Amino acid sequence: MSMTDPIADYLTRIRNAAKAQHKKVDIPASNLKREITRILYENRYINNYVNIDDGKQGLIRIYLKYDANEKSVISGLKRISKPGRRQYVDADHIPRVMNNLGISILSTSKGVMTGLQAKKMGVGGEVLCYIW
Repeated sequence: MSMTDPIADYLTRIRNAAKAQHKKVDIPASNLKREITRILYENRYINNYVNIDDGKQGLIRIYLKYDANEKSVISGLKRISKPGRRQYVDADHIPRVMNNLGISILSTSKGVMTGLQAKKMGVGGEVLCYIW
């Protein structure tokens, strides 16, 4: 199976697991996916995550978070920069997601970070996705 956009696959696996109300989801690991998962954890969109070594590239096991009504904390994930059309922004034009109720995740020269962190540091980069 050839995969052209691993980040879109990552977001789709989380979206599908949340919609099916699974407690956890396993995703093939990469350094970029680990960084996005860390950001989701720091911004309290997921309960926890574990890096699993399977002798190959490894897995990320993400424990999803639900509210009291069994509704997923993550109500939306959207891939912005795609392999066919990359989206870059400078520090002055970092997008706000749902009037700052959500987060944008950027890949910058200083590492992977949220849009607010990038704005504070004064760096732009590639807009990977929106989470709300």
